[in-house]
Parts: sequence; C-alpha cells; structure tokens
Amino acid sequence: MSKKHQSVCNLGSSKPKIAVGAWIAPSATIVGAVTIGPQSGVWFNCVLRGDDNTIQIGARSNIQDGSVIHIDPGEFDVVIGDDVTVGHSCLIHGCKLEDRAFVGMGSTVMNGCIIEPDGVLGARSLLTSGKRIKSGELWTGSPAKLVRMLSEEEIRNFRKTAQSYVRKGERFRSELNQE
Repeated sequence: MSKKHQSVCNLGSSKPKIAVGAWIAPSATIVGAVTIGPQSGVWFNCVLRGDDNTIQIGARSNIQDGSVIHIDPGEFDVVIGDDVTVGHSCLIHGCKLEDRAFVGMGSTVMNGCIIEPDGVLGARSLLTSGKRIKSGELWTGSPAKLVRMLSEEEIRNFRKTAQSYVRKGERFRSELNQE
C-alpha cells in the first residue's frame, strides 16, 4: 500500500480529465471516466468513481467533503451542470443535476433522478429513483417530497454557495501547505 494518497487514478484506458483551475483536495479520490470543469471543486474525502459509466461535472460546481459519486453499469451516467452545489456527505448515483441545482448535506440522489436549474433537495433527504425536482422547487424528507416553491431571494442565496466555493477553491489551490 502506498504511503502517499493517489487522488487521481486511471482505470484501464479510462482517464480522469480535470480542467485547469479545478481544485481537487489531496484526500479526494477520482477514478476512471470522470470529467471535471474549470473552477469546480472536489473537496476532502470525496470519491468519484467513473468505473461503469461516466461522471461529468461542469464549471464552478462544488462537491463538498465526504460525498460519493458513482454509477451502475448500464443506462445512467452522472451529469452535473455548471454552478451546482453538492453538500457534505452526499451520495449521488446515476442522475442529472442541472445548472445551479443544490443538494443539501447528507442527501442521497438515486438513479434516473433529475434536479432542474435552481431546484433544491434539502439536507438529509432521499430522492428515490426517477424523481424530478423542477426549477424553483424545494423537496425534503425520506423519501423526498415537494414542500414548496422557493422565493427569488432564496434562489439567489443558494446561487451564492457555488460562488463562495469557487473562491475557497482558489484560496486552497494557492495557500494549502502539505508538509
């Protein structure tokens, strides 16, 4: 076993593609067919496992500490758009998170789910297979259900999270000291 953590690994001929300017924490693990866009961040202790299908992450999105993204063989890839926030300790599995989607801490999103732009899944929620959160909706619970529509102010505040993680990523990229 290597003493140095290897955060980015090929799997056979599948190689992660990480854009210039993306932040990958030293303890994150990225394997196989994973593409990460510019200014996106994959934070501490995350696992992105592109072994059976592909994982695509757009620009300025953040996958927060302890989250796991993977897929089953077959029909579902993971597609994460631009300016998406995936909170701490989430499980993202074979789904589509469109631009500006927000997944709260400790939540699970299952195969075939779609969260539309500015859709929000609240903390510690379970979005079961095939569900769709429409733009501007807030869903919570286990299983998650529509609670209400978000106000324009709430939507603006959720968008600020992605922006703040771009700044954090820039700071960590330039200031993190791994002695």
